[in-house]
Amino acid sequence: MGNALEWYDWNVYAVFAPFLAAEFFKPTDSFSALLSTLVVFAVGFGMRPIGGILFGWFADRHGRRASLLLSVALASAGSLLIGVAPSYSSVGVSASVLLLLARLLQGLAYGGEIAASHTYISEMAPPRRRGLWSSTIYVSGVSAVIIATLLGATLTTVLTDQQMGSWGWRVPFLVGGVLGIITLFLRRTMSETPSYEHAQAAEEQDRSSTSLVRGLWKNRAAALRVIGLASGGTVFFYTWVTAAPAYAIGVKHLPASAVLWSAVIALTVLVATLPLAGALSDRIGRRPSLLMFTLGGAAVTYPLNHLIQDKVWQLTLSMSIAGILVALGTSILPAYLAELFPTHVRASGIGVSYSIAVALCGGTAPYLQTWLASSGREHLFLGYTIALMLVAAVVTLVSPETKGKTLE
Repeated sequence: MGNALEWYDWNVYAVFAPFLAAEFFKPTDSFSALLSTLVVFAVGFGMRPIGGILFGWFADRHGRRASLLLSVALASAGSLLIGVAPSYSSVGVSASVLLLLARLLQGLAYGGEIAASHTYISEMAPPRRRGLWSSTIYVSGVSAVIIATLLGATLTTVLTDQQMGSWGWRVPFLVGGVLGIITLFLRRTMSETPSYEHAQAAEEQDRSSTSLVRGLWKNRAAALRVIGLASGGTVFFYTWVTAAPAYAIGVKHLPASAVLWSAVIALTVLVATLPLAGALSDRIGRRPSLLMFTLGGAAVTYPLNHLIQDKVWQLTLSMSIAGILVALGTSILPAYLAELFPTHVRASGIGVSYSIAVALCGGTAPYLQTWLASSGREHLFLGYTIALMLVAAVVTLVSPETKGKTLE
């Protein structure tokens, strides 16, 4: 639930970016307002490394459960703030500031959510099924994206443009806040992971072994592997899973309702593929799956983008093909990242390194894609995506195989 809430909030923001632009920024230049909204989207990612540091340290010192409780409480507060914030026409630039504050709060919370949730599910999973269990993180996440997209498609279908602009856009954020409160209640009953409890009980583990700086420096090679792998993966993911509908509407000028329903179909394909891809990695290993994702993604970036022209079915097909490739990499990401770090620094290592990659590359992807496409330089963004995917492939080749590793 908590992991799904993160994805829901982030995708709702991307889907409703055109409405947020009209409500929270000066409306005289609609395109500039949209770009400003996407900048706030990217700035929210900038808080993720800080959240990864703070919550990762907290999870490694005080437990995965406590970190998961705190992160979802902050996330829920951020979503509710967007849902009730006044518009630019009411309070002027203060509306933009409130939107920014809410996104910073959510970015901080979700930097911690990644650190704790990836660690928790991986430490709870049986070693021989860790890839399959790991896929539940992205099954829940992408399912939340589908719910957010369905909500957007439904609202834009049943409400008029005036109703959407005045209050309809607030509904998904208020729903997110309520889901956060429910998740907070459910997480109270979670048990701590055996790996964490064993590490805490070990007599040889002194205070210095859990030092954040010492632990990250000792495992710097693993952290760099995460950054190199996640940089390409997050750009490809956010381009095709999160930002593709907004791109089709804002740049290709396809009808909003049809685009959102198209996205629902493609995302359903992704969800169905995720468990299969996770189970596959438990049989053939993490590295083959990651190589199929990175090299395959690099190979299809230009063709899939070129396929999207003036028909909605073209978007559906492109997103579905990209989704199958995404499943190969993302389904096993929590397991693979956890397998790279020891227990006493696992949450910190995942949270900090992954959040840095997402902040630098994933969070800026929608803005770069929209900006470059609007100026006729979309090929630069495609080349950027391919380059990062090839870097991720090289990182995979020089990284160890971790399938079935015991988490200590």
